[in-house]
Amino acid sequence: MSKHTTILATTALLLGMSLPVFAAETNTDTVVATVNGVDITIGHMIVLREGLPQQYQTLPDDVLFDGILEQLVQQTVLAQKAENPGPVVELRLENERRTLLAGTAMKALLDDAITDAALQAAYDEKYANAEPTKEFNASHILVETEDEAKALVVELEGGADFAELAKSKSTGPSGPSGGELGWFGPGMMVKEFEDAVATMEPGTVSAPVQTQFGWHVIRLNETRMKDAPALDEVKDEIAADLQQKIIEETLAKLTEEAEITRTDKSEIDPAAIRNLDLVLQ
Repeated sequence: MSKHTTILATTALLLGMSLPVFAAETNTDTVVATVNGVDITIGHMIVLREGLPQQYQTLPDDVLFDGILEQLVQQTVLAQKAENPGPVVELRLENERRTLLAGTAMKALLDDAITDAALQAAYDEKYANAEPTKEFNASHILVETEDEAKALVVELEGGADFAELAKSKSTGPSGPSGGELGWFGPGMMVKEFEDAVATMEPGTVSAPVQTQFGWHVIRLNETRMKDAPALDEVKDEIAADLQQKIIEETLAKLTEEAEITRTDKSEIDPAAIRNLDLVLQ
């Protein structure tokens, strides 16, 4: 025994402590319980924990361990009583297995495909040649009738304060804030509103403009030219678009390559999918 080992053992003895006993290496097949010959493993516990709601994930490990193990033991003894689960259960198990395998395959595909290089390429394709877009900052007063809108224009021409009129007259949600809409770009407002703003000069007030929401009196506060966003600003959007593209292309390719035979729908009553009795027979 080395000098350091002897000192460590002696110190532990003097302090009335035992040296730590290390458990055997744990892996997914490590058995934590056996119920009537059926093993429950650490792997089962890990997978069940992954699916728990977030409020349970923060429990102490020992509490979570006991709770999960108890749930698996109880489920196992109950499952063993299901000697003949019936066709509905079997069909659901098949569907669940199909869903899990499909999800696993798609996740692996996306993990490999959604790389930094792929995101950069998708970003470049969408924004590399994008022209700066014109954005508008406007306020409006929304009322129900054209006559009300015309009366507001007259008041504004007479020197009335736009924000105060919006607070007292506007029926829109922006009324309490003086009618301010903030910055918006193409496609963010209904067409009639956007068309009207596009013809205005900063500081001017529009004639009444009708949209599906009512009649608007608009003041254009200012405009600006906005360059294409940086990749970091739209990374989530780019990733979502890329994922959708990959999924659609992959499914199209796989279904085209697969040998698929579909029964003519004219031979089956579509209402059959609502008939649970068919699988209970």
